[in-house]
Amino acid sequence: MVSQFGSLGYTIMGKTADLTVVQKRIIDTLHKEGKPQTFIAKEAGCSQSAVSKHVNRKLSGTKMCGRKRCTTNRENRSLMRIVKQNRFKNLSELHKECTEAGVKASRATTHRRVEEFGYSCRIPLVKTLLRRLNWAKEKKNWTVAQWSKVLFSDESKFCISFGNQGPRVWRKGGEAHSPSCLKSSVKFPQSVMIWGAMSSAGVGPLCFLKTKVTAPVYQEILEHFMLPSADQLFEDADFIFQQDLAPAHTAKSTKSWLNDHGVGVLDWPANSPDLNPRENLWSSVKKKMRNKRPNNADELKATVKETWASIPPQQCHKLITSMPRRTEAVIKAKGPPTKY
Repeated sequence: MVSQFGSLGYTIMGKTADLTVVQKRIIDTLHKEGKPQTFIAKEAGCSQSAVSKHVNRKLSGTKMCGRKRCTTNRENRSLMRIVKQNRFKNLSELHKECTEAGVKASRATTHRRVEEFGYSCRIPLVKTLLRRLNWAKEKKNWTVAQWSKVLFSDESKFCISFGNQGPRVWRKGGEAHSPSCLKSSVKFPQSVMIWGAMSSAGVGPLCFLKTKVTAPVYQEILEHFMLPSADQLFEDADFIFQQDLAPAHTAKSTKSWLNDHGVGVLDWPANSPDLNPRENLWSSVKKKMRNKRPNNADELKATVKETWASIPPQQCHKLITSMPRRTEAVIKAKGPPTKY
């Protein structure tokens, strides 16, 4: 169990350092409550002997020896108020603020006081990462059976020049720029944008997008491709629909459409392709298509359809079983993208 006060002790060259202001307050508070010294030491994050010396000194009325502190309690309170109001400023900026507020302390003293009150300078957790982390914590106890009720969806772009690998050429050393070894390339190769869905039971029909996906276009996709996918993969069973946070997906009219059709939507964190097994399926399809090299958009569509249809349900189920591991990986990484 984590202490309500946290671990505030620190050591220098293997020896217990002087107690901080916070530690003394913790010791005084718990001593008044009649807590044993072993418990007080654990809560204050210091040794039991340090607790004993502090308590005995307080009881005997003996004053603390050593150099007088250069900041008063009032100045310390001002310093802490400045830190709370300017959490993203560096030490030099904080020291300047304190000086302007009338706190007479050096930069080093300012640093010590800030640390004495339990503050430390750390890299802030980005809001997106925090949302990912919270989402993973909420879903960490979901079973494979629960994830199997989710219909995952996503869009992906397929190009004729797959994987940006380009053609290969047989050449000798020094022939890299020989005209016989050069081949013209297309700056903007033909491509198709595709929407697709999958679940633990397999894949649904593909939708080849012809225009930019606006809210009305997306609702047409839901009507003619998402609902048939759900009927095919879940039959009469309940399901939850997963989609990312693209503007067309989160538009008010789309939310109303989903609500009117009784489709429950899985809450989803932004910028989280590693959490969607659908991404892995797209990668698998593109990898299988590398050696087929279609010559135009029609051949590309036909190749995608053929490869998509060859995906076995077992592969989809295996991807769904990875969901508990994905959420665990996000929690372990504390939010950033994972290996998935």
